[in-house]
Amino acid sequence: MKKIFAVVALAASVALSGNVLAHGAKAKHGGIVQSAGDLAFELVDKDGSTKIYVDDHGKALPTAGASGTLTVLKGREKTELPLEAGTDNTLVVKGDAKLAPGSKAVAAITFADKKAVSVRFSIK
Repeated sequence: MKKIFAVVALAASVALSGNVLAHGAKAKHGGIVQSAGDLAFELVDKDGSTKIYVDDHGKALPTAGASGTLTVLKGREKTELPLEAGTDNTLVVKGDAKLAPGSKAVAAITFADKKAVSVRFSIK
């Protein structure tokens, strides 16, 4: 009886584990999503510009007054670019981020309330 219960419990946990993994933040703008604290950050590089969208529990977080730096690491090459508040919930990268597959990007952001956060992206 104990063996049957153990097998049923194991089967149920395996069957339900997929649902737990499915609740991660989804890319709304076709970018790469990472979380830091309670916030979700989406790095989007398209049409010649690079932006970071910021959400707080699925709702757009206004970025007015925020600033920061995007550091792009590719091999031994390191490029630092300023981030400035854009419209609504975006931070805009000033300059060419050169986000090539295999590179890493680290955004160090300070919001208007002086809260600082750092988030890392792996470019695929």
